[in-house]
Amino acid sequence: MQDRDYIKRCLELAKLGEFSTAPNPMVGCAIVYNGTIVAEGYHQEYGGPHAEVNAFSNLPTTIDPTKCEVYVNLEPCSHFGKTPPCADLIVAKKPKRVVIGMLDPHEKVAGKGVKKLLESSIDVKVGVLEEECSELNKKFIKAHTQNKPYVTLKWAETENSIMARGLNDSQSAKISDSRNNAFVHQLRANHQAILVGAGTANRDNPTLDVREWSGNNPIKVILSPNLSLDMDSKLLLTGKTLIYNTLKNENTDNYELVQLSKFTMDTVLHDLYKRNIHSVLVEGGPTVLQLFIDEANWDEAIILKSKTTWSDGVKAPWLGIPSYKDQNSFNDTIKYFKPA
Repeated sequence: MQDRDYIKRCLELAKLGEFSTAPNPMVGCAIVYNGTIVAEGYHQEYGGPHAEVNAFSNLPTTIDPTKCEVYVNLEPCSHFGKTPPCADLIVAKKPKRVVIGMLDPHEKVAGKGVKKLLESSIDVKVGVLEEECSELNKKFIKAHTQNKPYVTLKWAETENSIMARGLNDSQSAKISDSRNNAFVHQLRANHQAILVGAGTANRDNPTLDVREWSGNNPIKVILSPNLSLDMDSKLLLTGKTLIYNTLKNENTDNYELVQLSKFTMDTVLHDLYKRNIHSVLVEGGPTVLQLFIDEANWDEAIILKSKTTWSDGVKAPWLGIPSYKDQNSFNDTIKYFKPA
């Protein structure tokens, strides 16, 4: 096996922590002895031991770590956070070589981990499957390079691009195939926060949680400039809810009112980043979605395109670009977009 094969295995391991490590990155580690992987580990949950710690914990005592090579998809951390620096652990174990998929963009790391290893005379190689490593931790990287969370827009629309019923239309508002609910809840579990406008919250009275997938419920974010949100909404009954407005600040057990002097999606996103939120799923109505599109404040869009057609209703936003991937799922086509 070559370096690429071992880093690929690290990526497979890292992905096992997909729904439990945020806001930390997903990291996998493999320890190789005489061309064979003899120990593995991954970062399993936020606040828990990192991948390198778990891998060395799994290394048989009969194997000398100084005769091993260590593979990891992201640069080992070099600072004290919720756990000690992984770079210090590796230095103490003195492996003969360390191969790193990509550098960590976090300002507290950013090459400092590699520097520690080099200063301890450990052979270090950086930049193996770098594109794949970057894609895996795209949310973490976006947050620490732009000081804003990764934004995914998501909505469902009919074949003729309608996403909601008219104001007084009492017909069913369901568009996508119900069998795709698990996919939508998986998306929620894969983001730290879910965002809608007060209009959607008042009209649909949603819970905005994860029910049909295994994972953490996202933090709920409501845009309500004039505090028009119904404070008896179901979404306020459980979990954490941030309500962005222009009128006042207030903190209660169920929600926090966050006053913004300049109410833009940019200011909302920067505030979320300061709260250590690195990813946001926007499930709002067309007005909220259009705000993100107009401000170019989105990184990915996922549209569930139904085969049904409605005679009238509220038009869905138009991205003006072709999808880069289409996936047939039951009676829907899931279309994926990235900004041009």
